[in-house]
Amino acid sequence: MKFVFLIAVLAGGAASASAQDAENGKKLFANFGCYQCHGREGQGGAAGPKLAPKPLAQAALMKYVRNPSGQMPPYTTKVVKDTELADIYAFLKSVPDSKAAKDIPLLNQ
Repeated sequence: MKFVFLIAVLAGGAASASAQDAENGKKLFANFGCYQCHGREGQGGAAGPKLAPKPLAQAALMKYVRNPSGQMPPYTTKVVKDTELADIYAFLKSVPDSKAAKDIPLLNQ
């Protein structure tokens, strides 16, 4: 059973993200203060890299959040549960790509 779970976690991607709650993930992203470094939509900021759209694979993101390098503090399962982190991942996967400049009327005047 553990092997099956491990394969599911390593697979990551859109299939597992869609089973999670992106709306709850958006709330958790704000509640845990992720936005302070990574921006409200995970677009990146002065202190944190871009996370969305197109985040790392879910397993890689979870591994990094648990044991980060650099200035990011670790978020253990006591702080952020795996299910909450999965919802945050679903939120990051749900962030749409930016429009191309040519598709933004105000930029083409």
